[in-house]
Amino acid sequence: MTIGIITVSTTRALVNDTSGQWISSQAKKAGHPVVFHEVIPDDATVITAKLNDVIKNIKPQVILMSGGTGITKKDVTIEAVSPLFDKELSAFGPLFAKLSMEEIDSAAIMSRATAGVIGSTVVFCMPGSLNACKLACTRLIFPELGHLVKHVRD
Repeated sequence: MTIGIITVSTTRALVNDTSGQWISSQAKKAGHPVVFHEVIPDDATVITAKLNDVIKNIKPQVILMSGGTGITKKDVTIEAVSPLFDKELSAFGPLFAKLSMEEIDSAAIMSRATAGVIGSTVVFCMPGSLNACKLACTRLIFPELGHLVKHVRD
């Protein structure tokens, strides 16, 4: 599976994008080529434009997005991405929250992680912390990538 990585942050760049770098290294270890990795600002217009551009021109099978899923005013990833979904993977958010609850207790209530399909690309939006990315990727996303992509392509 080809993978694109988009980190949403106004404080990080590729050089200190620990979550994105971890996702990239794990994807490559699993044999998934990373065809795109960029850090973009917390701006809904920029997020929407970049996501549409990557899907149209690079065509990854999966895009893993980290950051901008919280509840502050600058957290706009969900608002920018969700309207683009052709289909929502409605179980991802609740399953991620359940797993988060086991690790961070009631702070899991602040997560708005979501996922869906845009065209023939599966898109996951997860919190930007390294621990959250590790949890989402190892427990939910990577184990199901092949299955998800197969169904989207059918």
